Amino acid sequence: MTEKELRKKAMALPLNPGVYIMKNKDKKIIYIGKAKALKNRVSSYFGSHSNHSLKVIRMVENVDDFDYILCDTEFEALVLECSLIKQHMPKYNILLKDDKGYNYIKITKEEFPKIREAKQMLDDGAEYIGPFVSNFSVKSAVEETLKIFKLPRCNKQFPRDYNKSRPCLNGFMGICCAPCNGRISKEEYRASIDDAVAFLKGGAAKSVEEMKRRMLEYSENLEFEKAAKMRDRIKSISNLDEKQKVVSINVAFEDVFAFVQSNKKSCFEVLRFKHGRLADSENWIIDTPDNACDARFELIERYYSMRSDIPPRVVVDGEITDEELLRQFLEKLREKKVEIIHPQKGEHSAILNMCIKNANEHLAQYQGRLGKEMAALDELAQLLGLPKPPEIIESYDISHTFGADNVAGMVVFKNGRPMKNAYKKFAIKGFDGQNDVGSMSEVLSRRFKHYYEDDEDSTFKIKPDLILLDGGQPQVNAVLPIIRQMNLDIPVFGMVKDTKHRTRAIAYDGGEIEINSHRSAFTLVSTIQEEVHRFAITYHRTKHKKSSFSSSLLKIHGIGEAKAKALMKHFKTISAIKNASVDELCAVSGISKRDAENINKYYSEM
Repeated sequence: MTEKELRKKAMALPLNPGVYIMKNKDKKIIYIGKAKALKNRVSSYFGSHSNHSLKVIRMVENVDDFDYILCDTEFEALVLECSLIKQHMPKYNILLKDDKGYNYIKITKEEFPKIREAKQMLDDGAEYIGPFVSNFSVKSAVEETLKIFKLPRCNKQFPRDYNKSRPCLNGFMGICCAPCNGRISKEEYRASIDDAVAFLKGGAAKSVEEMKRRMLEYSENLEFEKAAKMRDRIKSISNLDEKQKVVSINVAFEDVFAFVQSNKKSCFEVLRFKHGRLADSENWIIDTPDNACDARFELIERYYSMRSDIPPRVVVDGEITDEELLRQFLEKLREKKVEIIHPQKGEHSAILNMCIKNANEHLAQYQGRLGKEMAALDELAQLLGLPKPPEIIESYDISHTFGADNVAGMVVFKNGRPMKNAYKKFAIKGFDGQNDVGSMSEVLSRRFKHYYEDDEDSTFKIKPDLILLDGGQPQVNAVLPIIRQMNLDIPVFGMVKDTKHRTRAIAYDGGEIEINSHRSAFTLVSTIQEEVHRFAITYHRTKHKKSSFSSSLLKIHGIGEAKAKALMKHFKTISAIKNASVDELCAVSGISKRDAENINKYYSEM
């Protein structure tokens, strides 16, 4: 449907609550949303785009049709929307990728068991505690347990490795029971493991109660060494608690959310507190949305759709669109009351500030990693007269051997860094012989044919902001008409090399731009040119190697690549194979007498 037809269909919708489902031309769902009044919300997409973000404009450009489901209430629409998003994972919805995987605590099965982190549960006889969503909590739990119970972190096996070396530093410091030096019996060690597993399963509070009971019992029985061991464990737990970021007893179980933004990227941070202490920490870097209030609603909704444990209290750093609706949604998931608070002072405010600080730090780290690349992109944009720094750069290079085995490589850089899943290889099909300009023209035609015809998931659907060709003005002049014919507005430049195959200048439709004095842009363009050359020549060498076989050995009846490789390994050269007798050929593994006769006949008739 055209946008005009879509708007006409949207204007016929009722003013009822519901869920709308946007689909592309392949009938694939690309966006799911809820609305208090379907007609008003859906029709707003089709018409003037002056108030729409680039993301929304791109989404609308891909909409070919939409469906809708009427609901009795906005809350019912929210629940349905959440369920459908989880089911279909649409491309244009704000999604928190829950790709961290599950984590386990593993207790190995051996005479002296070890406690370790594990990414998966294996059928190895070990005991596993979990699964846990957060790697943070697993690492913390294992580290605490090893400290408290003075268990080894090494990979030694006992009793095999008894007294084979001196105890490590942990043994000398007294933070490991050092079974390697025989300081602890098998029975004592197993008792410590049992206590450690009980600690992991039951938590610190329950374990401390049990330790205090046993300490008192040992004291009454005059078993002072055992009582001292319990005392030291209790003290270790207290010391760990003091070192952690601990809040008061009033913060038994709550989640704290912060959402900080910059021009292009934002960070969504979550700190989870249980039993008065920090239990988990997660963060996501996402594209900055148009409206922070809407984003908070959608992010928190999505977060709890991925988690099963909903706290009684949620702390948020700013306003939320339809906060009451979100609270109802969380209460439905928890099946108990949920409170959403915006603290201004006191301990809750201090915790929230800590969360905001963490979010700012993660965002700063992310942007710092991109800082040099963004500076280079800014300089390149100014140098080439582009309206803004190019986010996506595509680069092409042709490779061949004196006109044989013509291939092209396409590399993609996103925000100044290689985007390797979007790299492409092209075998030149239109002609034989050396013609770099013709090859470049063919490759760009094929590339943008894919742009218009491929499915939505194809990386060919990513439209570049800049194209850099390995070559000068002839290559640029050959490609520009193709870009214009396909109604694409993409700037095209060439990368001109000097006699030492290093970047010298950038060619455009009319001349060259000197680049050496612009250090950041020069480094970026040189990196791109080296990468596309490496990628293209690697593909060419692979193809040329295969064609070298196919030019002779692979043309012989009964000789495939495996037999050809065996012959080359044995004789080293094609000339030696040509001059070999049938008996000499038969001496090669895998070569039958018939194969040898065919080889001999083939070369004798040449």
